[in-house]
Amino acid sequence: MKYNRILLKLSGEALMGDNQYGIDPKRLAEYAAEIKQIHDKGIQIAIVIGGGNIFRGVAGASNGMDRVQGDYMGMLATVINGMALQGALEATGMQTRLQTALKIEAIAEPYIKRRAVRHLEKNRIVIFGAGTGNPYFTTDTAAVLRGIEVDCDVILKGTRVDGVYDSDPEKNANAIKFDNISFDDVLSKGLNIMDTTAFTLSQENKLPIIVFDMNKPGNLLKVCEGQNVGTTVNI
Repeated sequence: MKYNRILLKLSGEALMGDNQYGIDPKRLAEYAAEIKQIHDKGIQIAIVIGGGNIFRGVAGASNGMDRVQGDYMGMLATVINGMALQGALEATGMQTRLQTALKIEAIAEPYIKRRAVRHLEKNRIVIFGAGTGNPYFTTDTAAVLRGIEVDCDVILKGTRVDGVYDSDPEKNANAIKFDNISFDDVLSKGLNIMDTTAFTLSQENKLPIIVFDMNKPGNLLKVCEGQNVGTTVNI
């Protein structure tokens, strides 16, 4: 395996499957199977998942809701998704821990860096919920922050697109895909991979990002093996 410890970032929308909202058990089971493939190879896995399938603070704010209140609701949505993913992973026999930036002791451990690292060393999958615990920060930023804190080798951003393109491939059939691209080129070309805070944090800490299609079976394993899948963003 090319990597020893990875941070897998999943969007909340990915859990919807073909539904319009909520959580699709079939999609959860598919993701659990993909994650088990790399877990069985000995890779230490941390996961951050969004909450957009349940609630988005930005969307709430655009409809007149207080932004801070909306963002906290979004954090709770990520905890719900984390619990759902935890259940799917444990159903396949993997050990997991859910740690949250907001204290919810009845269902999850509070986030403690040393404890998280210890879980990873014992090959438990650690799911980080509730973002950074602060409003105005996205789960992309939370993923990069946790990835840096627990000393991950790479951020793997699993999406429904097979990499980074010079324009939206769903709108432009002639969009050109990059196999490798530098942080500076992403910024100069105005490409949208993560929000600016997350992306800059990753760049400053020299933490590479790989964007790949999580919905294609076997892709996660191929990325961890170092195969040319998706787009690698590096210094």
